[in-house]
Amino acid sequence: MSPVVDNGALRQPQQDRSRATRKRLLEAAIECLAELGWAGSTVSVVAERAGVSRGAAQHHFPTREDLVTAAVEYVAEERTARLRDHLAGLPEGPGRVQAVIDLIDRMYTGHLFRAALQLWLAATSDEQLRARVVPLEARVGRETHRVALELLGVEESTPGVREIVQATLDMARGLGLANLLTDDSKRRRRILKEWARVLDGALTGAG
Repeated sequence: MSPVVDNGALRQPQQDRSRATRKRLLEAAIECLAELGWAGSTVSVVAERAGVSRGAAQHHFPTREDLVTAAVEYVAEERTARLRDHLAGLPEGPGRVQAVIDLIDRMYTGHLFRAALQLWLAATSDEQLRARVVPLEARVGRETHRVALELLGVEESTPGVREIVQATLDMARGLGLANLLTDDSKRRRRILKEWARVLDGALTGAG
């Protein structure tokens, strides 16, 4: 009598391997984009860094545009998820605003920000890539804004809150740009400390 084969059990390890390969490709794409830029982040280069064949990479992502935009979206989702993980540990009172500002600052000084910047620059001269990047960045921006509201413990419906929170994100992004070529951390810390004081007062007044 032939043994019964559990096709579901066979598929599960294959699915796990496929998910693991996809994750390695996405993380390698971010690293390559941040370090090598758009021109250097070919599918072959990303596949080599991820430790998979080019064919396996193209099975998951047929084009470089598919791979890189998926990578930015994946890591952005991971980043906002990690931000939410800090929610329970945030202090109450004035210290909360400073703690949130510090978290937002780290969003715009890491590998993901460098990678996203390379993608934005490439999209300025590539219409097909821009068609992918614009809606992607809009989604990422909306989610980041929602997370910032949660961390600060404020409601967007309160007059002035939407604008002051968005101004915070825009300022942090601008300071992150200033940090790309040289270490601007000392000046950035002073500015963010003062902005935390201003933001706390603004949110208290709005509340």
